[in-house]
Amino acid sequence: MLHVEDTVYVDAPREAVFAFMDDPENQVVITPSITDVRDVEPLDNGGKRLAYTYTMAGADLDGTLETPTYERGERIVFDLQQGPLAGTITWTFEREGSGTRVTYAADYELPSRVLETAARPFLERYNERELETTLANLQAQFED
Repeated sequence: MLHVEDTVYVDAPREAVFAFMDDPENQVVITPSITDVRDVEPLDNGGKRLAYTYTMAGADLDGTLETPTYERGERIVFDLQQGPLAGTITWTFEREGSGTRVTYAADYELPSRVLETAARPFLERYNERELETTLANLQAQFED
């Protein structure tokens, strides 16, 4: 299993940052490798179910996400369900002064043992860079 985690301070109220991240279309705006979000459906818990396309090393990976844990203003947990990647992505939002501390944590299962052995170092570096860029892009959405 791969684990990546990082945090960033966003100079905006928690409610505004959460509202931005609660719109799945904004994942395409901030996450370089997410090229499409579609078929967004609301869930009874306030979360969403959606289909996505993630492009890695020139290959499009299609899958679905669902939010089993949705705590308005505080936390969104996505389960990666169908597709080549399995795991969870957790976004947490904490007030910090007049802004928001956003933490992104993800745990991914790789498709096979062979792929994990051969590609693990590449995928670790790729995911770390992707996370840094995603958080920087989120931060930039709230700069003047």
